[in-house]
Amino acid sequence: MAGALAGMKLIDFGQMVSAPYCAKLFSDYGADVIKVELPDGDAARKSGPFPKDEPHPEKSGLYFCMNSNKRGITLDVSQERGRELFLELVKWADGLIENNLPKQMETWGLTYEVLAEANPDLVMISITPFGQTGPYSGWNAYDLNAYHLSGASSRYCGRPGEMPLEHGTFAADYFGAVAGSTWGLASIYGRENAGGGQHVDVSSAECIAATFVGGQNIGGYAQDGKFDKRTGVGMPLGAPATIVPCKDGHVWMLALEPGQWNGLRKVMGDPEWADLDLFQDMYMRAQNADVIYPFIQEWTMQHNKMEIMEKCQAAGCPITAVFTIEEAAEQPHLKERDYIVELEHPVLGSVRNLGAPFKLPASPGGPSQAAPLLGQHNAEVYQEVLGLSAPAIEQLHTDGII
Repeated sequence: MAGALAGMKLIDFGQMVSAPYCAKLFSDYGADVIKVELPDGDAARKSGPFPKDEPHPEKSGLYFCMNSNKRGITLDVSQERGRELFLELVKWADGLIENNLPKQMETWGLTYEVLAEANPDLVMISITPFGQTGPYSGWNAYDLNAYHLSGASSRYCGRPGEMPLEHGTFAADYFGAVAGSTWGLASIYGRENAGGGQHVDVSSAECIAATFVGGQNIGGYAQDGKFDKRTGVGMPLGAPATIVPCKDGHVWMLALEPGQWNGLRKVMGDPEWADLDLFQDMYMRAQNADVIYPFIQEWTMQHNKMEIMEKCQAAGCPITAVFTIEEAAEQPHLKERDYIVELEHPVLGSVRNLGAPFKLPASPGGPSQAAPLLGQHNAEVYQEVLGLSAPAIEQLHTDGII
């Protein structure tokens, strides 16, 4: 069955996470995505993780996950002939996805103005930490720079009064990728309304600011000088709402509404301490969280997390086991939804990958082909898409252009 985006043609000219994942959201739903790598390959090939921690350019787990269903070629755009071939490929494409610094694209002579001259209908999706304009646009920055500049770490990570904590890597890249795919798709389908292609400028920092921090913080401060601060453990306006240790790990405890709280009470055996009328109000429970949490923890430490989750869910209380990565990978719910899939790779063998994150029953997406080897589709793309002869392609190899 053809994917929802079958017939759409895109170029992935990015590295690591943001642009490749954005392109993967297109390729996994049927778009023809050609990944263009410099001759030494995407930096993700060197990043791992690697089987047995042995670095290998074709065994990187990050590269494997970010590049399924794509055709892969190599091309040195710093050479004039390579740049010419890239512009020819741009004429073929509906869209180009990249995450290079603006100055690097200028150095290569591949700015949006140049690319739009080659293909006026091209939609160029640029995903960078701080966007294409502004005083920080030229900074040599990464995912975590974008995350922390947004104020999100000050709001969410760490205990009150203590140093903010680092956030997990690539959150800003993934949020930027999803935003880029959404508005890039809209721009491709909306070219008639827009009068041609356009440049979609995605700042990962602004994506985090809009989703993690939101108007109640940055906007709220701009309006009246007030903003929310990190609370460390639990929520300040309601309890229980925190991670609690149990017999074999942890559970996410959430029981704010009266029905949820009473469901939790029932599962815990209606302990005497929880019978106080004032505890029917989530705000009063929050004000007495230092009293409530030790009692709850005393109960959770007697039970396994799956037992707690299943009994609480049955009682109408939304409590969830906190899974480790290993447990999540073996989770039957994700498997049944085809979010864990097996792919065959010529070097890695059979490897599990993540399936389609958005379900479209009439045209299901998801990876069906593993990430390409470095330059795997050079002959196919240069011959079929650009019309080069076999000797001409061989000459590009000899000249170090591919």
